[in-house]
Amino acid sequence: MIDIYETEFRKADLNLLVVFAALMRERSVTRAAAALHLSQGATSAALGRLRGLFDDELFTRTRTGVEPTPRAVELARRIDPALGLIHGAVTDRDRFEAATARRTFTLGMSDDLEAALLPHLLAATAGLPGIRLAVRQATRNTVADMLDRGEIDLGVAAAPAHGPDHRTRSLFTSGYACLFNPRLLPLAPPIGLDDYLAHPHLLISYDGRRGIVDDILDARGLTRRVIASTTHFAGAALHLATLPALATLPAHAATVYADALGLTAAEPPLPMPEYGVSLIWHATATDDPAHRWLRHLVDDSPVSAE
Repeated sequence: MIDIYETEFRKADLNLLVVFAALMRERSVTRAAAALHLSQGATSAALGRLRGLFDDELFTRTRTGVEPTPRAVELARRIDPALGLIHGAVTDRDRFEAATARRTFTLGMSDDLEAALLPHLLAATAGLPGIRLAVRQATRNTVADMLDRGEIDLGVAAAPAHGPDHRTRSLFTSGYACLFNPRLLPLAPPIGLDDYLAHPHLLISYDGRRGIVDDILDARGLTRRVIASTTHFAGAALHLATLPALATLPAHAATVYADALGLTAAEPPLPMPEYGVSLIWHATATDDPAHRWLRHLVDDSPVSAE
């Protein structure tokens, strides 16, 4: 059993930790005060006491609210799970009640994964008035750092880079598809290699120079004609509405864009690799009932069942 030092707890005032959690979640003194049904002055006073307790600024002002310091992010990793356990003990519940909860969940993912997953998540939470979803752009190389900084609750990425403080779980396997406007290009699936190379291409790439298709073509001594590039899959799909070109992108996004924009998705005429998409989260959130609920929500998406 842990020894409880009453004098230390009297100095801390556990109510201050509730204010701290609200500030971390809302990133605003005004919004935190409203969420806690406190005045803005009382919330500011509590923040002052928190700063004295932890000997750190904790939150710095920005044009849109406040941002946590590295010390605040570190504290949140320990305080949030502890508050969850205390709440479960006080209410005799160790589960998350989504129907009555007030919670913002922030997910990190690229826009192709957002296209595949967010429609299901929005539909699943439409009847939950206190649940809000926020999505931030993240890649396999940035998602772990975003988790460590407390910027996101859960990441989704292809083979995300991670460390010992992170946990991952396989979500689904994907590959690649060609996307084009059948009203502008006289093509029909299956697309042959000659047709694939005869028409111009729209490249989706972070550096705007080359992609996986170019590596595969180079190995065969072939090249394609790229007429433009963009860094976003959704942007490429929108451009294809008026551009007589092909784009090669993740299959899970290509089918969504094809249905939404009247485009055609087809298998590439080249052997292209499949890859796994995984959930990633910080180890401290593993046993949090709210986080478990969020992970199950993403797990239940149709694309993860394919």
